[in-house]
Amino acid sequence: MEAQQLHRGRLIDHVHLIARDLAASRRFYDAALGALGRKVEGEGEGYFWSDELFVSGDAMATTGASHVHLAFQAADRDAVERFHAAALAAGGRDHGKPGLRPEYHPGYYGAFVLDPDGNNVEAVCHGAAERSAESVLIRFGGA
Repeated sequence: MEAQQLHRGRLIDHVHLIARDLAASRRFYDAALGALGRKVEGEGEGYFWSDELFVSGDAMATTGASHVHLAFQAADRDAVERFHAAALAAGGRDHGKPGLRPEYHPGYYGAFVLDPDGNNVEAVCHGAAERSAESVLIRFGGA
């Protein structure tokens, strides 16, 4: 087996979304992730993925289309605003314009959109914060 490595965040391992129209979802996530400086990292027959996000068509569904809340990390407020604009331009629907959400915590700046399948997708910047690491590196396979 070939050695592989993955970078993962410290809280979310993965989120799996079921898309009714995989091509529409791919266009949406290409735009939304691109606005955050990210990209779709891989794809196969009936699915695509980026870091902890996995999106597939109905063939991989066990209970039908999902409607969940998914929050992406954004580097700053400008990235939150780019995300919101790009997601709307790519077929998303507004579910909360960019702005401070002090009810969550001081400095919380987020924006919400509904993706083509009705999933609540957010980009958030937590304000002044310090990370212990950019990601966790996971190595597996190989000798």
